[in-house]
Amino acid sequence: MSVFSRIADIVNSNLNALLDEAEDPEKMVRLIIQEMEETLVEVRTTSARAIADKKELSRRRSLLQHEAGEWQRKAELAITKDRDDLARAALVERTKAVDQSQTLDEELGVLDETLAKLNDDIHALQEKIKDAKNRQNAIILRGQAAQTRLGVRRQLSNHNIDDAMTRFEQYERKMDDLEGQVESYDMGQRTLASEIDELDRDDAVAEELEALKARVKNGDVDQSNG
Repeated sequence: MSVFSRIADIVNSNLNALLDEAEDPEKMVRLIIQEMEETLVEVRTTSARAIADKKELSRRRSLLQHEAGEWQRKAELAITKDRDDLARAALVERTKAVDQSQTLDEELGVLDETLAKLNDDIHALQEKIKDAKNRQNAIILRGQAAQTRLGVRRQLSNHNIDDAMTRFEQYERKMDDLEGQVESYDMGQRTLASEIDELDRDDAVAEELEALKARVKNGDVDQSNG
C-alpha cells in the first residue's frame, strides 16, 4: 500500500466506529496512533525528498537558462563576425537548453503540486493524531473510572452485604443477651423506692378494707355485687 493510499484511509477513517467495534478500545487507539505517527514520518520523509528534488531541478533550470543566454550571446557574436554557420549552431544549442529548461519547469510544477498535497496530508494527519490522542486520554480515564466502579461493586456485592448484615444481626443479638443478663440481675432486688411504693399500696388496701367492713356492718353493701 502506497503512502498516499494509507493517508486517504487514515484521514477518511471513522475513529468512533473503529473504537466502537474494538474489543479493547484503549489498545486499538494506541495502534491507530502508532500507525498514524509512522505514516506521518513517511510523509515527512517523502516531503523532504521532494524539497531536495525541487532544489536540484531549480538549480539545473538556472544553469540551463544561463546556458541558453550564453548561446544567444555567442550566436549574436558570430553574426557580427559574418559567421552565420557558427551563429546557426549556437542557436541550435540555445534551443536545446531552452527546451530542457521548459521540461524542468513542468517537472517543478508537478513537484510544487506534490509538495502542496503533502503539506495538506501532514496537516490532516497531525489533526487526526491530535484527535486520537485526545480520545486515548478520555478512554484511559473512562477505563480507570470503570475499574474503580467495578472494584467498589465487587466489594459491595450482594454476598458481602449479606455477610455484613448477618454479622450486624449477630452483634445485635449479643447486645440483647448482655442486656438480658443485666436485667436478670435486677430481678428480685427491691429498691428503696419500690419498698416505699409498696407501703403506700398497703396503706391504701388497709383503708379500703376498713371502709368495706363499716359498710357491711351498717348494711350498706350492694347485694347485686354478691
